[in-house]
Amino acid sequence: MNLLLRWVITSLSLFAAAELVPGIRVGHDAWTAFAVMAVILGLVNAIVRPILKLLSCPLIILTLGLFTLVINGVTLWLASAIAVDWFHVSFHVDGFMAAFLGALIVSIVSVVLTTLLRDELA
Repeated sequence: MNLLLRWVITSLSLFAAAELVPGIRVGHDAWTAFAVMAVILGLVNAIVRPILKLLSCPLIILTLGLFTLVINGVTLWLASAIAVDWFHVSFHVDGFMAAFLGALIVSIVSVVLTTLLRDELA
């Protein structure tokens, strides 16, 4: 149940990012794109993100953790590229700045929804 709830929260967060960031475009079958993109983003965050954090550890320490925002943008951009190229899902991120802002929105919305839903379920 926890995995399904996290998947729905990530899908809703991606929806919010697509609505708010002009550089994120979704095709005609939007909810399928959000659902598939949530799975791909979860896998990229589980596999690639720890490697990126390990390699950029000095930068993360030097910037007091703010470089993690850049890593979040890179993972969203990479997940979008994987979704478009390998799975033919129409979720396009146009450049790093759109990915950075989109990842920031995804993070904020995910934290808010997780907090609200955990309070409701408790």
